[in-house]
Amino acid sequence: MKDTKLGYSRRDMLARAGGGFGMLAFASMLEAAKNPFAPKVPMQVGGKAKSIIWIFTNGGPSQVDTWDYKPELAKRDGQTLEGFDPKTGFFPGSVGGLMKSPFGFKQYGVSGTWCSDLFPKTAMHVDKMCFIHSCWTGSNNHSPALFMMNTGTTRMGYPCVGSWVNYGLGSESDSLPSFVVMSDPMNRGLPKGSAANWGAGFLPSVYQGTWLKPSGAPIDNLTVPASLTPQRQRAQLDLMARLNRQSLTGSAIESELNARIESFELAYRMQTAAPEAFALKDEPEHIQKLYGVNEKHCGHFAKQCLTARRMVERGVRFIQIYSGGMENQQSWDGHKDILGNHSGFAAESDQPVAALISDLEQRGLLDQTLIIWGGEFGRLPIAQKGAQPGRDHNPHAFTVWMCGGGVKGGYHHGETDEIGFKAVIDKVSVHDLHATILAAAGLDHERLTFKFQGLDQRLTGVENPKVVKQVFA
Repeated sequence: MKDTKLGYSRRDMLARAGGGFGMLAFASMLEAAKNPFAPKVPMQVGGKAKSIIWIFTNGGPSQVDTWDYKPELAKRDGQTLEGFDPKTGFFPGSVGGLMKSPFGFKQYGVSGTWCSDLFPKTAMHVDKMCFIHSCWTGSNNHSPALFMMNTGTTRMGYPCVGSWVNYGLGSESDSLPSFVVMSDPMNRGLPKGSAANWGAGFLPSVYQGTWLKPSGAPIDNLTVPASLTPQRQRAQLDLMARLNRQSLTGSAIESELNARIESFELAYRMQTAAPEAFALKDEPEHIQKLYGVNEKHCGHFAKQCLTARRMVERGVRFIQIYSGGMENQQSWDGHKDILGNHSGFAAESDQPVAALISDLEQRGLLDQTLIIWGGEFGRLPIAQKGAQPGRDHNPHAFTVWMCGGGVKGGYHHGETDEIGFKAVIDKVSVHDLHATILAAAGLDHERLTFKFQGLDQRLTGVENPKVVKQVFA
C-alpha cells in the first residue's frame, strides 16, 4: 500500500532507510581506510574506558609479597611443600621450603584490603582499586609469558593488546601516536622480547606501539632542521602523498599505502604537538612534587607516569609503562633477595602510581581511564635457595589490579589457595583478562577480528574466554 503523500509504500520506505544505513556504514569504512587512526564507535554499551594505562611490572612480582596476603605462610615457614613439582619454577635445583613474606601487611580503606608495606601510598587508594587474585598463565619462562600477557600467545609476531585497542577504537588525537610505550632506564634494558611486546603483528603496522626513549629526545626527528621551512616540508609531504596515491589500485596493498601516507602526516603534526606534550617543566611545582619528579629514588618513573597523564589528556588511547628491565635483578624477577629486589622496585613506583590515580581523579579523568598493574606471572610461595633467598617463577597464580575505567572499587575477585601457590576460586586466564580489558573499552572480544591467513583472528583466541563481568561497577 502506497502512501499518497510520499509516493512509495512502507516496504519501499524501509528498503530505502536500510540502504541509507548501509551507506552510512560504508562511508565510515571508507573513512577508516583513508585514515586508520579515525575514531570509531565502541562495539558495545557499557565500556567507559577511553584510554588505558598499563603499568607492566616486568619480571613477575610476587603476589604473596604484594597484594595477596597469606598468613598461613608465616605459620608454615620453612616446611616442605608436599607433592611439589620442582620443575614448576625455572630453577628446579634450588627449591627450598615454604617462606613467609619478609614484608608486613596492613588493612586499608573501607574495604579493609590487606596491602604489603611495599606500597604505603598506593594502598591509600584501595577503595578505588579492583583486585583479580586468581590470574594464571601457561608458561614459566619470561619471553613466552611476556608475549602471552601482551599478545595472547606465547609466540612472537602477534598483535599486542594496545594494537588491538588502537585498531578497534582509533585515536582521539590527530597529532600524537595512539599507542605509546615507555620502558625502564636504558642501563637496565628493554623487557625480554623487546619491541615484539608492543608490535602490531599481522595488523597494519600503523597500529604498533611508539616507543619513547627513556633519555634524551623521546622520539627521533621531532626537531625540524633549520634548513627546512614549513612551506618546503609541506610541499614534500604533498608530493609523497600524491605519488603514493597514484599507486592505489584497490589491491591488498591499498590499506598499507594509506597507512604509510597517514604516518607521514602524523609525524609532521607531531613535530608541533609532541614537544609540548612532553614538556613536564610546564607542570605546576605541586604536581611535580606529587609524582616525585625530582626525587632520586623514583624520578624516572614519576616522569613516565606524569607523561602518561598528559598523553591521556591529549587523547592518546593506550599507554604502557614498563617497570623493570631485561635481566633478573634488573626487574621484578626476584630470584635472589626478594626483600631487596621488591623493596627497590616498589620504592620507584609506589609514589608515582599513587600520584597518577590522584591526579586523574581530581581532573575528572579516572572514570574514563583504566589503569592496569601486573606482570607476566607470579612467584612461588617457597624459597629459592641462596645467601639472600628469593622466589622462583610461578605461572599458577598472580594478582592483577585495575583502577578507574568503570571497574568496581574495593573489590576482590577470585582466590588462591591458603599459601598463594595456585588460583583455586574463579580462575582468570590471560585470555579472560584480555576479554575483560577490551570490554572495559567498549570492545567485544569475539567481534574484534582481523582476517589473516584465511581466518578471523582475534586477541583472545578460540578457547571460549569469558569477560569477568563481576569487576565492573
